[in-house]
Amino acid sequence: MIPALKFPLMKKWFLTVVPLLFVLMAVTQTDTVYPYKRFPTVPPFSLLQADSSLLTKAQLKKGPVLVMFFSPSCDHCQHQVSDMLKRMAEFKNTQFVLATYQPFEEMVEFISTYELSKHPNIKVGRDEKFVLPPFYHIQSLPFLAVYNKKGDLVNTWQGNVPVDDLLKALH
Repeated sequence: MIPALKFPLMKKWFLTVVPLLFVLMAVTQTDTVYPYKRFPTVPPFSLLQADSSLLTKAQLKKGPVLVMFFSPSCDHCQHQVSDMLKRMAEFKNTQFVLATYQPFEEMVEFISTYELSKHPNIKVGRDEKFVLPPFYHIQSLPFLAVYNKKGDLVNTWQGNVPVDDLLKALH
């Protein structure tokens, strides 16, 4: 009788442990290279702008691009935008794409507060499909990515960045 008991227990153990081992092996072999590193060009995006039009990658002009993911209520994001605006003359050939996932009304207020519509090279929109955070693996704000005039990724930053570092990456 004892040998008959061992077999069902062993079968149960085998049917439990073996699938767990396969799951563990599959999880450990997951690709940890983030999309922005695998595809180091400006990602396809669709941002809802303040005038309710959509801004897409196809609408960007040739030239350097700075992508910034921000929150209108984030102090660090506000300081980053203020610092960049103080030196806008040095960014005259750079296209800015500022994206947020926060409510549309907050975005519109942010545009108004910083008078961003006065700058034709700054586009602000709401990432309604939440495409950019997983693409860039964003963990803190502001997030900035700089692309050269060919559209190739130069550098990314999480958190505030000195304007000199941005300008250096753009040139």
